[in-house]
Amino acid sequence: MAVIWVCTLILLLKLALGDACASEKYTQSGGCCNLCPPGHGVAVACGKENTKCQHCPDGTFSPPDGLSACRRCSHCPSGIAELSACSATRDTHCDCGDRFYLWRDDRSRTGSCAACATCGRGEGAARPCGPQGNTRCQPCGPGTFSERNDTTPCQACSRCLDSEVEIRACLADSDALCMDKKLDILNRPTGSNGFADEDGEGAEGGLTPGGGGATKLTPQGEVGGNNILAYVSVLAAVVLGLLLYVAYKCWMSCKQKKALNKARAAELGTSPEGEKLHSDSGVFLDSHSLQDSQPSKGSKRDSKQDSRLYINLPLHRQEEVERQLQEGGGGRGGSWRHLGAALGYELDELDLFGHGEAPVHTLLSNWAQQEGSTLGLLCSALARIDRPDVAAALTCPAQGISVV
Repeated sequence: MAVIWVCTLILLLKLALGDACASEKYTQSGGCCNLCPPGHGVAVACGKENTKCQHCPDGTFSPPDGLSACRRCSHCPSGIAELSACSATRDTHCDCGDRFYLWRDDRSRTGSCAACATCGRGEGAARPCGPQGNTRCQPCGPGTFSERNDTTPCQACSRCLDSEVEIRACLADSDALCMDKKLDILNRPTGSNGFADEDGEGAEGGLTPGGGGATKLTPQGEVGGNNILAYVSVLAAVVLGLLLYVAYKCWMSCKQKKALNKARAAELGTSPEGEKLHSDSGVFLDSHSLQDSQPSKGSKRDSKQDSRLYINLPLHRQEEVERQLQEGGGGRGGSWRHLGAALGYELDELDLFGHGEAPVHTLLSNWAQQEGSTLGLLCSALARIDRPDVAAALTCPAQGISVV
């Protein structure tokens, strides 16, 4: 027990004197655990003795935390260009494209391109998503805020001008709210010392606050009335904004249902009004209405590889592609949802497709009706999610796939 008390006392003294431990880990005797420098990994973890490091050999790199062993270098997925080779201080950088990064688990050296994560409200990106890895989020500190889900850092809080008054302080998830002082809610009549007589003359005209002339101040009822009017105006504006927001969401929901109804009707060869899916969900799909809002991911170089349209592909080959995506990659790559994300679809739209009986068929049918839906573009998306088996069913070119 005496040893424990001595170690605790040493730690408290170090913290009180400002000698903080960078690794925030300590040996059994109370000493600070050393961090391994870049290019070195942990050979013996800190515990009874201090950390022992070793230089990372070829084919491995040092993790950025400085408290882990050297890790094996990653390999870029098939068809993905390598931006920079692996070194002792960093992992391989692959060209996964905008809003994508190289993801891999500890069981495999070959990764796959995955969509970047977004930081929630009140959080900002401490490290942006890119070749170095996924987005790293941190809570917004004092003086900064973030009002929406994004991959950008926290923004600096606004400061009210001299002519404004702050009515709401800046929080982690909302900016400061300022109001103009010229509302003049609390005003006094003009004149010497704030007094005026019935004729509009001040004290200099021979009238004093205690004299025989009548004095006039702003009535308390008038001041209270101005306050109430200002509060009611602000409350009415807030209620109106909420009503407009609810009306907009209802309108968008109805529009999506009608659009999805038409799309499913077109796939089943029924009337344009659409019909309900043969499931209990009651969700409707519209491939035409989503056509204008969904950008296909790819570049001009993709279309130059194979300019044939997917919609002209023989039916038996389309069915083979859909079957392989529906069954999954058997642990080798991404699912149809990963393909949809690589083609530019949003998560809520993929969820709508997933409510149908044949989500893969619905996804590819919707995408095939868009302009520029070529086999080259589809092959590039399949390469980003590491599905060469599906690309083989398309007889895509085996080389030269470009990712942006």
